[in-house]
Amino acid sequence: MTPMKEDYLKIIFELGGVKKKVSNKDISLGLGIAAGSVTEMITKLADEGLVSHEPYAGISLTPDGVKLAAELVRKHRLWETFLVNKLGYNVADVHPEAEVLEHQTSDRLAAALDTFLDHPTNCPHGGVIPSATGNYSDVSHRLLADGQDGEEVMIERFLDNHELLVYLHDLGLKLHDRVTIIKHEPFEGPVVVRKAGSDQDIMVSFKASHNIFINETK
Repeated sequence: MTPMKEDYLKIIFELGGVKKKVSNKDISLGLGIAAGSVTEMITKLADEGLVSHEPYAGISLTPDGVKLAAELVRKHRLWETFLVNKLGYNVADVHPEAEVLEHQTSDRLAAALDTFLDHPTNCPHGGVIPSATGNYSDVSHRLLADGQDGEEVMIERFLDNHELLVYLHDLGLKLHDRVTIIKHEPFEGPVVVRKAGSDQDIMVSFKASHNIFINETK
């Protein structure tokens, strides 16, 4: 299993490919890879029995794909949590380190790390951390890009991407912020949002709006 194939499994998992079909476009935007390359890799993963691909319908993980993706995500996010909470890393900087560490982590080490961290359920950018048995809490898979103009939503999580996290930090957007979606600019323009209690509009790029997950405000 190459690191690139693992990245595809993890992004499909993150986008909700356990329970629904995800599109080539969303995978492409999530990984920052050309759509043609996505199609080629999905074909390989389908041949290996890790994903199911229905033309014009979308892509989902098979049971084998879910099992492998959950294991990869678990180890990766446990390390991210350790690096941020125990070693003081910046959230935007932990992904490359966790990417290396996850491949050197046995199930026994992952279990010990999980216990040491007191069994966290979410990583620093809001992603779920599956248990050793593959169970995890339910999360929203709705993208900011899919929100309706005038809707008030809560930012639930971000994709794990250094450039994205730096960009959102510069915009002043954080996990659990409540924002009102003002409008979607046409022709793949930005999504304009406004934080609760503010009168300042924030322009979130088209790509970033496909990397931010939202939920209903409570």
